[in-house]
Amino acid sequence: MLNGKPIGVFDSGVGGLSVVEEIFKQLPGARIIYVGDTARVPYGGRPAKELIAFADEITNFLIQSGAWGIIDACNSTSAVALDYLQEKYVNPIIGVVEPGVKAALQVTKNNRIGLIATEATVKSGAHIRFAKLLNPNVHIYSLACPDFVPLVEAGEVTGDRTKSIVKKALKPLMCLGIDTLILGCTHYPYLAPVIKDVLGTDINLVDPAIETVKEAGKMIFNGHYRSFCPEADDQYFVTGDPAHFKTVGDMLIKNSLPIIRKVVL
Repeated sequence: MLNGKPIGVFDSGVGGLSVVEEIFKQLPGARIIYVGDTARVPYGGRPAKELIAFADEITNFLIQSGAWGIIDACNSTSAVALDYLQEKYVNPIIGVVEPGVKAALQVTKNNRIGLIATEATVKSGAHIRFAKLLNPNVHIYSLACPDFVPLVEAGEVTGDRTKSIVKKALKPLMCLGIDTLILGCTHYPYLAPVIKDVLGTDINLVDPAIETVKEAGKMIFNGHYRSFCPEADDQYFVTGDPAHFKTVGDMLIKNSLPIIRKVVL
């Protein structure tokens, strides 16, 4: 990697692991420093000022821990804090909102796109503003799904109860004629099979992690992706319970995470 330094990734909880998984697919050999702010999850109902402060604290910790490029894997903070972070720090920092919109615009056939996200993300209007810049004719139908993050944080990504909650939440989107749905929270890809089951196979589900990592590879490494450090381990930090994070994380990524350390920000 550029300067032999790892990528910093942060999220409110386990959701950012969907971005980490994509990093390992697209940038094999990359090192990760991950922070899950599990003591303060969920972020969705928090005001923008508070989210900016959280994102700033975590970004500073990641940089002090040796990360160079940073991926804000949380849509809520990407929507309200990314400009602040990019102005404050010299490090390349990328969020997940704009890559997700770009990916959705590439696959929609009828310009009717749904967005499911947290309350904070929907309230920010960030996806709609950026989509309209790229395609004034697109229609974005936003829906807050506050019950989804707690499901994933608890590891409840399958089963009748989960399907019932997802079906009830998505009902307002079912009659709008959308052909594409942005999973506007990095927790949501872990519910993708249930969402697909509820909405049907004709709806394109867009996981922003794929395009985010693609863009991060260009921005962070600037064409100089090299210099691996195989002797160094990935590092995972949480602000809450490390044991719970590991249990749920291992289940979601179907692999074993290394030691999870607790950090006080």
